[in-house]
Amino acid sequence: MTATERTSPAARGTVESVLPDTTPDTFRRRAADALTAARDRTALLTSCVDDPELTEQHSPLMSPLVWDLAHIGNFEDQWLLRAVGGREALRPDVDAVYDAFEHPRAERPSLPLLPPGEARHYVADVRTRALDVLADTRLEGGELTDAAFAFGMIAQHEQQHDETMLITHQLRRGPAALTAPAPPPAPADAASLPAEVLVPGGPFTMGTSAEPWALDNERPAHRRDVPAFLIDTVPVGNGAYLSFIEDGGYEEPRWWAPEGWAYIREHGLRAPLFWRREGSGWVRRRFGVTEPVPLGEPVLHVSWYEADAYARWAGRRLPTEAEWEKAARHDPATGRSRRYPWGDADPGPDHANLGQRHLRPAPLGSWPRGTSPLGVRQLIGDVWEWTASDFLPYPGFRAFPYREYSEVFFGPEHKVLRGGSFAVDPVACRGTFRNWDLPVRRQIFAGFRTARDLPESA
Repeated sequence: MTATERTSPAARGTVESVLPDTTPDTFRRRAADALTAARDRTALLTSCVDDPELTEQHSPLMSPLVWDLAHIGNFEDQWLLRAVGGREALRPDVDAVYDAFEHPRAERPSLPLLPPGEARHYVADVRTRALDVLADTRLEGGELTDAAFAFGMIAQHEQQHDETMLITHQLRRGPAALTAPAPPPAPADAASLPAEVLVPGGPFTMGTSAEPWALDNERPAHRRDVPAFLIDTVPVGNGAYLSFIEDGGYEEPRWWAPEGWAYIREHGLRAPLFWRREGSGWVRRRFGVTEPVPLGEPVLHVSWYEADAYARWAGRRLPTEAEWEKAARHDPATGRSRRYPWGDADPGPDHANLGQRHLRPAPLGSWPRGTSPLGVRQLIGDVWEWTASDFLPYPGFRAFPYREYSEVFFGPEHKVLRGGSFAVDPVACRGTFRNWDLPVRRQIFAGFRTARDLPESA
């Protein structure tokens, strides 16, 4: 947050969107559909490789795929069968094994994990019983059950682990196990888009108090005052990032935060993860396929330190989280904050690159129907976008339904990412959704865009 940004302690006077249909039956259908979509994706990610690959740890940064699979079922068992349904635990004996806070990822292969066949049976049994709970539960009158919140939380949790499993697929060696069609080509106007967009100064509504399945760190809605600034119309592309590399960006300490400079020197980093120089050009490895780096796509697999260094080299900076959200949600014509850049409708295939529909970002300038009111594109989907901000609670934050989702991560150690990537499902992606990670992380599907202050003479 810049020194001139101010936050009011309450949400009075905020204006934000709400879902048009909020009946219990609607939420019951939405929950069932979201749970089914998540499970279909989980099945795809765990059936496309053989059982030995499910139990192998492909990187110490990630869990074995079979751990994620059974963890999904155990989390659902705890929250939907026990907390909501009041039923006995299906497998209380595995609670400790699949406690993500008890066991770091690097240690999980040594745990007594359920073998693949048993894990599949467990998650299927839990799901059958969870759908029974959904059918029998009154979806109002309690924080976990209002608007089917707990069921939406579980669908989001599974989709978040699906994204994690997709990262594991990217890290695994060997032939491609997943396929998907390429995104459509860039629209005709992509080459003529302005390089940056002016975001006017003034207050806007940040966060949400109305989105029914928003998670605790997105809440509550509050008034935020942000001075005018300029932001990139599209994310930084591979071609632009390559200019940074070729200009010696990884050799010049003045562009780097001290911790970042020490990290890249220690690890010998010279380019985004999965890039390598081949002949006179660059190639990348993407889900088992080696291909030339596409210069017209958003850069991917860069750390916060790399994003920050590029921005300094370009004479710019990373946007703050508040700036990013204002560029994405604020409608100056109405004064309200939209659910998404394009409006209040749920994401469709013409709005954004989401849901593993394509296994790569779309070309720069894509998705004109997803443009924000101010003219910024690709704010949702394609790549997570690093921001300048530390992961901190909003004024009035309350941990719900458990501290370990957000609260234990608050502080300067984690940086905020916004917008979602091609690997994110729409159920786990909103204009208010907040992601966070350590500034060294590169395996995640992260890129960035830059911003700059408005010149004083403007």
